[in-house]
Amino acid sequence: MNKKIDIALLIDILLLSLFGLLYVYSASNISASYKYDDEFYFFKRQLLFLVIGLIVMYFMTKIDLNLIKKYTSVIFGVILGLLILVLIPGIGLVRGGARSWIGIGVFSIQPAEFMKAGLILLLAKYLSNYHEELKKFKNFLIILLLIGVIFGIIILQPDFGTGLVIVISSILLLFVGGVPFKYFILLGVIGLIGMAVLIISEPYRMQRILAFLDPWSDPLGSGFQGIQSLFAISPSGIFGLGFNKSMQKHFFLPEPQNDFIFAIITEELGLFGGLFLILAYLFILIKAILISTRVEDKYKSFLALGLGISIFIQAFINISVVIGILPITGITLPVISYGGSSLVITLMSLGLLLNVSKYQEKRSWI
Repeated sequence: MNKKIDIALLIDILLLSLFGLLYVYSASNISASYKYDDEFYFFKRQLLFLVIGLIVMYFMTKIDLNLIKKYTSVIFGVILGLLILVLIPGIGLVRGGARSWIGIGVFSIQPAEFMKAGLILLLAKYLSNYHEELKKFKNFLIILLLIGVIFGIIILQPDFGTGLVIVISSILLLFVGGVPFKYFILLGVIGLIGMAVLIISEPYRMQRILAFLDPWSDPLGSGFQGIQSLFAISPSGIFGLGFNKSMQKHFFLPEPQNDFIFAIITEELGLFGGLFLILAYLFILIKAILISTRVEDKYKSFLALGLGISIFIQAFINISVVIGILPITGITLPVISYGGSSLVITLMSLGLLLNVSKYQEKRSWI
């Protein structure tokens, strides 16, 4: 066993982190100057969260993974409790129409972000201990119901994007974990019916679907954000307009440092910048897959795979929304978008992935 973390993966993570900090400044400096009379307002807060996140990531590379496995049920229970507390008026904070945060002093946390890692921990432990049991439909159904309950709680906030990442990541991990394919056919039918009900039940979701199909039907309303995102990406060319030269961040694209930061990056750095980010996320996924095949312990293998899948799926959905091939879901770009909970939890997850990388039996240039 090699006790050193995977250096190539660490470099990729650090490059993404610094790149994200740089682009939070570039995407936000105009609105920060207008709102707070400080062009570095969002940058300074993101820097603080990045420092916290890197400290947490370092701690996660040192922690005993067997200890985490032992207390996984407790960790999951605490996160689930926080997720439920969010729904209680007076405890959960409402921002942008969603009750997704719990205030702690001057800071706030988003429990749904913690659940992305928490459920992966639980599934990794379950798959490692009861791998063969999942081939029985009854046991698969129990896990499916648990995922459904978590998704339902998150939808009540509402936070469809985070719920979607959790469901897709969990299902993919179960599929790779050996659950019979025939179960997923039934799951697909149930999922399509459930998605249809969710979309129909909330007018804003239907508006987003209609805006996705024809954004010009409501260019100043539901289609506005998608149209402005495409205006940013379309003229960027191969190398873009240059750093800090975005036009769309001048109050055309709302909150450009958040979910649509990829549009600003592509506008300023062109195809080159967008491709760099996509390859960086793809590298994390490939590394996670390789690490999972190079460790003998099943728990560590499933943990690495689950964490890599979760981060890549979130990045894939975010970028797909920004370039207009998926409806708007409201989800951050991992490590890049502005946001404390998302940044810290993603770096924590990557710290766990780096921890697992120490247990690889063999290594190659990648």
